[in-house]
Amino acid sequence: MNILALENSSAEGSVAWLSEDGGPRVVTFPNDRRHSGAFFAALEKFGDCFATLDLIAVGLGPGSYAGTRIAIGAAIGLQTATGAELAGLPSLCALADVPNEYCVIGDARRQTFFVAHVADHRLAEEISLLPEEGVHLALPAFCSEPLPQFPQAERRFPSALLLAQLARHRLDEVTRPPLEPLYLRAPHITLPRAVAKPAISKS
Repeated sequence: MNILALENSSAEGSVAWLSEDGGPRVVTFPNDRRHSGAFFAALEKFGDCFATLDLIAVGLGPGSYAGTRIAIGAAIGLQTATGAELAGLPSLCALADVPNEYCVIGDARRQTFFVAHVADHRLAEEISLLPEEGVHLALPAFCSEPLPQFPQAERRFPSALLLAQLARHRLDEVTRPPLEPLYLRAPHITLPRAVAKPAISKS
């Protein structure tokens, strides 16, 4: 099975190719959340692989929602063009060079942090949202952005190559389309204020 993996949820993105008859290919890039040029420049380097593509694996975060949505959009476009299968996996399950069991912490905004317990590169339980004082890191901890509040958390980035390897060996566990980022909370929607209708005078 030939697999193209896209990971664009953190400050270091990557694109990887994993095939049956050759060594893996990986391109990493600094992920600027303001634009997606580096991501598409990396993806372009794999254009020679698209004709033999069987599966596209995408990291679903949590992390940069803009970056994750860009990767999902690109994967859907490639699926349409090539007919390859599409699969999603949590990005935080694809950290390389970590113990078999660990936790990932990240800034969830609104004065909260998300904490994920990962074992054997699977989510061991539902991701928690906690205030700073509620976070207790009993396992080796990792983060993909600087968190001075938690100096024990080492910085690691999700790996597209590991996403591809996980998709190959756990195809029955992946998320199937429609794909969307791993949202940590329900969308916050602000409704417009009601505008009073002008009174109609009768003359």
